[in-house]
Amino acid sequence: MNVGAFLGIFALMFLIELPDKTMIAMIVMSTRARPSSIVLGASSAFVVQMGIAVGAAGLLSLLPATLKDLIVAATFLGGGGYLLLSKESREKELGEREAMSERPSSRPKEIATAFSVIFISEFGDLSQIQAASFSVRTHQPLEVFLAGSIALISVTFLGAYGGQLLQRVMPLEWIRRVGGTIFVALGVYTLITLVIK
Repeated sequence: MNVGAFLGIFALMFLIELPDKTMIAMIVMSTRARPSSIVLGASSAFVVQMGIAVGAAGLLSLLPATLKDLIVAATFLGGGGYLLLSKESREKELGEREAMSERPSSRPKEIATAFSVIFISEFGDLSQIQAASFSVRTHQPLEVFLAGSIALISVTFLGAYGGQLLQRVMPLEWIRRVGGTIFVALGVYTLITLVIK
Protein backbone atom coordinates (compact mmCIF):
# COMPACT_ATOMS: atom_id res chain seq x y z
CA MET A 1 0.00 0.00 0.00
CA ASN A 2 1.33 3.43 -0.99
CA VAL A 3 1.00 5.64 2.11
CA GLY A 4 1.21 8.88 0.10
CA ALA A 5 -1.60 7.82 -2.24
CA PHE A 6 -3.66 6.60 0.70
CA LEU A 7 -3.30 9.92 2.53
CA GLY A 8 -4.02 11.88 -0.67
CA ILE A 9 -7.23 9.94 -1.33
CA PHE A 10 -8.20 10.31 2.33
CA ALA A 11 -7.65 14.09 2.22
CA LEU A 12 -9.55 14.59 -1.03
CA MET A 13 -12.51 12.42 0.02
CA PHE A 14 -12.62 14.21 3.38
CA LEU A 15 -12.54 17.61 1.67
CA ILE A 16 -15.34 16.88 -0.79
CA GLU A 17 -17.65 15.41 1.84
CA LEU A 18 -17.22 18.23 4.40
CA PRO A 19 -19.26 20.86 2.54
CA ASP A 20 -21.83 18.32 1.33
CA LYS A 21 -25.49 18.18 2.29
CA THR A 22 -24.65 15.06 4.26
CA MET A 23 -22.62 17.08 6.78
CA ILE A 24 -25.60 19.36 7.34
CA ALA A 25 -27.87 16.32 7.70
CA MET A 26 -25.58 14.85 10.36
CA ILE A 27 -25.44 18.13 12.29
CA VAL A 28 -29.24 18.39 12.30
CA MET A 29 -29.77 14.69 13.10
CA SER A 30 -27.35 14.90 16.03
CA THR A 31 -29.55 17.58 17.59
CA ARG A 32 -32.53 15.18 17.42
CA ALA A 33 -30.83 11.88 18.30
CA ARG A 34 -27.78 10.51 20.10
CA PRO A 35 -24.62 11.54 18.21
CA SER A 36 -23.23 8.01 18.74
CA SER A 37 -26.26 6.58 16.91
CA ILE A 38 -25.74 9.00 14.05
CA VAL A 39 -22.06 7.99 13.82
CA LEU A 40 -22.89 4.26 13.76
CA GLY A 41 -25.67 4.53 11.19
CA ALA A 42 -23.99 7.07 8.91
CA SER A 43 -20.58 5.36 9.04
CA SER A 44 -22.15 2.03 8.09
CA ALA A 45 -23.90 3.68 5.14
CA PHE A 46 -20.66 5.30 3.96
CA VAL A 47 -18.74 2.01 4.12
CA VAL A 48 -21.43 0.27 2.04
CA GLN A 49 -21.34 3.16 -0.46
CA MET A 50 -17.55 2.91 -0.78
CA GLY A 51 -17.92 -0.83 -1.45
CA ILE A 52 -20.42 -0.10 -4.22
CA ALA A 53 -18.13 2.58 -5.70
CA VAL A 54 -15.09 0.31 -5.78
CA GLY A 55 -17.20 -2.49 -7.28
CA ALA A 56 -18.45 -0.16 -10.02
CA ALA A 57 -14.85 0.88 -10.70
CA GLY A 58 -14.01 -2.75 -11.39
CA LEU A 59 -16.50 -2.65 -14.24
CA LEU A 60 -15.09 0.66 -15.52
CA SER A 61 -11.58 -0.80 -15.60
CA LEU A 62 -12.74 -3.23 -18.31
CA LEU A 63 -13.15 -0.33 -20.76
CA PRO A 64 -10.42 0.68 -23.24
CA ALA A 65 -7.75 2.87 -21.59
CA THR A 66 -8.55 6.06 -23.54
CA LEU A 67 -12.29 5.86 -22.83
CA LYS A 68 -11.61 5.06 -19.19
CA ASP A 69 -9.29 8.11 -18.87
CA LEU A 70 -11.91 10.35 -20.50
CA ILE A 71 -14.55 9.15 -18.04
CA VAL A 72 -12.19 9.73 -15.10
CA ALA A 73 -11.31 13.24 -16.37
CA ALA A 74 -15.00 14.03 -16.85
CA THR A 75 -15.86 12.92 -13.32
CA PHE A 76 -13.05 15.01 -11.83
CA LEU A 77 -14.07 18.07 -13.87
CA GLY A 78 -17.76 17.51 -13.15
CA GLY A 79 -17.09 17.10 -9.44
CA GLY A 80 -14.93 20.22 -9.38
CA GLY A 81 -17.55 22.19 -11.29
CA TYR A 82 -20.25 21.02 -8.92
CA LEU A 83 -18.25 22.06 -5.85
CA LEU A 84 -17.31 25.43 -7.34
CA LEU A 85 -20.68 26.32 -8.85
CA SER A 86 -23.30 24.93 -6.47
CA LYS A 87 -24.63 27.24 -3.83
CA GLU A 88 -23.92 26.48 -0.18
CA SER A 89 -27.43 27.59 0.80
CA ARG A 90 -28.90 24.87 -1.44
CA GLU A 91 -26.71 22.18 0.15
CA LYS A 92 -27.69 23.39 3.61
CA GLU A 93 -31.38 23.30 2.73
CA LEU A 94 -31.11 19.78 1.27
CA GLY A 95 -29.21 18.51 4.31
CA GLU A 96 -31.71 19.99 6.74
CA ARG A 97 -34.63 18.52 4.80
CA GLU A 98 -33.07 15.04 4.76
CA ALA A 99 -32.34 15.18 8.49
CA MET A 100 -35.89 16.18 9.46
CA SER A 101 -36.90 12.50 9.30
CA GLU A 102 -34.84 11.90 12.46
CA ARG A 103 -36.94 11.95 15.64
CA PRO A 104 -35.89 11.00 19.18
CA SER A 105 -36.51 7.26 19.61
CA SER A 106 -34.78 4.01 20.46
CA ARG A 107 -31.09 3.58 19.66
CA PRO A 108 -31.69 0.90 16.95
CA LYS A 109 -34.24 3.15 15.26
CA GLU A 110 -31.87 6.14 15.39
CA ILE A 111 -29.07 4.05 13.84
CA ALA A 112 -31.39 2.70 11.14
CA THR A 113 -32.71 6.17 10.34
CA ALA A 114 -29.20 7.63 10.10
CA PHE A 115 -28.14 4.73 7.87
CA SER A 116 -31.16 5.23 5.60
CA VAL A 117 -30.82 9.01 5.33
CA ILE A 118 -27.11 8.85 4.48
CA PHE A 119 -27.31 5.78 2.22
CA ILE A 120 -30.10 7.25 0.12
CA SER A 121 -28.64 10.75 -0.07
CA GLU A 122 -25.16 9.46 -0.94
CA PHE A 123 -26.19 6.99 -3.63
CA GLY A 124 -24.60 8.30 -6.83
CA ASP A 125 -23.28 11.33 -4.96
CA LEU A 126 -20.00 13.08 -5.72
CA SER A 127 -17.98 11.17 -3.11
CA GLN A 128 -19.13 7.81 -4.47
CA ILE A 129 -18.38 8.82 -8.07
CA GLN A 130 -14.96 10.18 -7.12
CA ALA A 131 -14.11 7.00 -5.19
CA ALA A 132 -14.85 5.00 -8.32
CA SER A 133 -12.65 7.39 -10.33
CA PHE A 134 -9.79 7.06 -7.84
CA SER A 135 -10.10 3.29 -7.94
CA VAL A 136 -9.94 3.24 -11.75
CA ARG A 137 -7.05 5.69 -11.83
CA THR A 138 -4.90 4.05 -9.14
CA HIS A 139 -5.80 0.38 -9.75
CA GLN A 140 -5.83 0.03 -5.95
CA PRO A 141 -9.47 -0.71 -5.02
CA LEU A 142 -8.68 -1.82 -1.46
CA GLU A 143 -6.61 1.30 -0.81
CA VAL A 144 -9.39 3.53 -2.19
CA PHE A 145 -12.05 1.65 -0.21
CA LEU A 146 -10.12 2.01 3.06
CA ALA A 147 -9.03 5.63 2.53
CA GLY A 148 -12.51 6.69 1.38
CA SER A 149 -14.28 4.84 4.18
CA ILE A 150 -11.98 6.26 6.87
CA ALA A 151 -12.34 9.78 5.43
CA LEU A 152 -16.14 9.58 5.37
CA ILE A 153 -16.29 8.06 8.86
CA SER A 154 -14.12 10.98 10.04
CA VAL A 155 -16.60 13.42 8.50
CA THR A 156 -19.38 11.55 10.29
CA PHE A 157 -17.68 12.01 13.67
CA LEU A 158 -17.00 15.65 12.91
CA GLY A 159 -20.60 16.29 11.82
CA ALA A 160 -22.21 14.45 14.71
CA TYR A 161 -19.97 15.79 17.47
CA GLY A 162 -18.53 19.09 16.26
CA GLY A 163 -20.19 20.23 13.06
CA GLN A 164 -21.74 23.40 14.43
CA LEU A 165 -18.39 24.49 15.87
CA LEU A 166 -16.62 23.70 12.56
CA GLN A 167 -19.04 25.92 10.66
CA ARG A 168 -18.20 28.83 12.96
CA VAL A 169 -14.44 28.34 12.53
CA MET A 170 -14.31 27.63 8.78
CA PRO A 171 -17.19 28.40 6.43
CA LEU A 172 -18.20 25.36 4.38
CA GLU A 173 -18.09 27.55 1.26
CA TRP A 174 -14.28 27.87 1.61
CA ILE A 175 -13.91 24.10 1.94
CA ARG A 176 -16.11 23.66 -1.13
CA ARG A 177 -13.94 26.04 -3.19
CA VAL A 178 -10.68 24.35 -2.21
CA GLY A 179 -12.12 20.90 -3.01
CA GLY A 180 -13.53 22.12 -6.33
CA THR A 181 -10.21 23.63 -7.37
CA ILE A 182 -8.36 20.39 -6.55
CA PHE A 183 -10.80 18.31 -8.60
CA VAL A 184 -10.65 20.64 -11.60
CA ALA A 185 -6.84 20.43 -11.43
CA LEU A 186 -7.02 16.60 -11.34
CA GLY A 187 -9.38 16.61 -14.34
CA VAL A 188 -7.13 18.90 -16.36
CA TYR A 189 -4.08 16.81 -15.40
CA THR A 190 -5.85 13.63 -16.54
CA LEU A 191 -6.74 15.23 -19.89
CA ILE A 192 -3.18 16.52 -20.38
CA THR A 193 -1.69 13.08 -19.70
CA LEU A 194 -4.21 11.59 -22.15
CA VAL A 195 -3.14 14.03 -24.89
CA ILE A 196 0.59 13.50 -24.20
CA LYS A 197 0.33 9.67 -24.48
